[in-house]
Amino acid sequence: MDAIELLLQRQSTPVLTDPAPTEADLTTLLSAGMRVPDHGGLKPWHFHVITGQGLQRLSDIYVEATTINMASQTGLIEGASIDEHALNEKMAKVAKKPFRAPMIIVISTQYVEHNKVPLQEQLITAGCCAHAMQMAAFSLGYGAMWRTGGFAYNETVKQGLGVEEGNDIAGFLYIGTPSKVCNTKPAKSYQDKVTFWQ
Repeated sequence: MDAIELLLQRQSTPVLTDPAPTEADLTTLLSAGMRVPDHGGLKPWHFHVITGQGLQRLSDIYVEATTINMASQTGLIEGASIDEHALNEKMAKVAKKPFRAPMIIVISTQYVEHNKVPLQEQLITAGCCAHAMQMAAFSLGYGAMWRTGGFAYNETVKQGLGVEEGNDIAGFLYIGTPSKVCNTKPAKSYQDKVTFWQ
């Protein structure tokens, strides 16, 4: 698949299974992530590659974060009771989230104080890393899904992953082999998203 075809046919692959990228393919993905536009050459990002037992560790972090969040919410409501059955169902669902793919690359920021490169630009650069690695995964025949959600903004999750204070998670890139052939989504029109000055 050439570069233009890859870009025009890009779409997320939510259902992923083994095999995960090989060591050589992972090297290619990470190298692609390092080639993004980077104002000032700051490299304001960090990649956390999670596979195998690491997925269980991430699952435990998700459960801990959810437990803390729910306890906090319940504590704000005087006399609130907990539906144990609903709680167990919710926790079981949360615990399964990391196992939706055999590999997850967490892309986080490592902000650098710089008078010409604001933090917003550095976050965008980290997002470019996620996109570059996703496209590289597609080019190698893998599927990928760039996810965020509440866990990307949760302090317990950030601490569990070792994200330094004051930094952000740009995304969780789930990578694996598509478990089924996905129908190609119709192309999106750019007509109402472009203004031409001529």
